[in-house]
Amino acid sequence: MSKAITRSADWQSIITIDPEQCGGRACIRGMRIRVIDVLELLATGMTPDQIVEELPDLNKSDISACLRYIVARLDHPIVDVA
Repeated sequence: MSKAITRSADWQSIITIDPEQCGGRACIRGMRIRVIDVLELLATGMTPDQIVEELPDLNKSDISACLRYIVARLDHPIVDVA
């Protein structure tokens, strides 16, 4: 398996979804830090370094996993059945 494929699949070991935690929303490594929380911080202009400083339980790999997770969730074909 190529290194790029391995890296893109790494998010699956970092992003967790538990119906009993955070309403079943995607979280990071079983913590109560949601993927959406990290994405909102990035959207406000924070850098990964600033996010790790603000949320010291995270690391840069966690932030990358959030981005890869959302790309995987959004990258699906749309079929027009009309």
